Amino acid sequence: MNDTLQLLLNRKSVRAYEDREISAETKDLLLQATLRAPTAGNMMLYSIIEVADQAAKDTLAQTCDNQPFIARAPLVLLFLADYQRWFDYFVHSDVAGLCERRGEEMRRPQEGDLFLACNDALIAAQTAVVAAESLGIGSCYIGDIMENYEAHRELFQLPRYVFPICLICFGYPARSQIGRAQPPRFDRKFIVFQDRYRRLDGAEFTEMYQDLQERFHKLPNAPEGVENVGQATYVRKFGADFSKEMTRSVQAILRNWESA
Repeated sequence: MNDTLQLLLNRKSVRAYEDREISAETKDLLLQATLRAPTAGNMMLYSIIEVADQAAKDTLAQTCDNQPFIARAPLVLLFLADYQRWFDYFVHSDVAGLCERRGEEMRRPQEGDLFLACNDALIAAQTAVVAAESLGIGSCYIGDIMENYEAHRELFQLPRYVFPICLICFGYPARSQIGRAQPPRFDRKFIVFQDRYRRLDGAEFTEMYQDLQERFHKLPNAPEGVENVGQATYVRKFGADFSKEMTRSVQAILRNWESA
């Protein structure tokens, strides 16, 4: 097995870091690799904000579902789906005049453009994660950046066509993280299909979640009234307050993106 495959197979989320800075040279290498990520039409529909201000990190530790380790991460990068830069360039390039001469209305970024920009930003983010791993630096995705849009828009001065799609914390893993077991993944037969999508039946769900279900029965602090992994996941994640806030926040972003 080659080094790249070994790195990918060994990677896990790291939330505890050494009290050790990431040097400017190492950060530069990480960003060089990140900016070589695949991108739609070579448009690079994303921007990256390095959150260096400690007060901003402290704020994110609260607004991103109260996760204190964010404030302690040596490097925090915010990945933004960004169509604002191209739209501003279209305006600068007098695309409106071109459209008028062609007898058509200049369009603004819409839902499809947002999804494409999200793809670009997430591909860049994962490239950064892999590059960091190769440098001995751990990482953890923070999807909760999609919550509390109004606060994050103000904190980072985000314009209309910029969507905060993910936050990533980076740092050298603390000793407690070395050798820590990786979380299990579902068997590929439940995830990888041939030619077309296939919905799972009850027997397959039982098999798919068997290991999790066995561990669930041993938990001393299972939510009251919860009988299985499906119910626990609903209560703790899908039906939780943070998930509802994320939906509200994303709806607010979309309203702002789509407004005339």
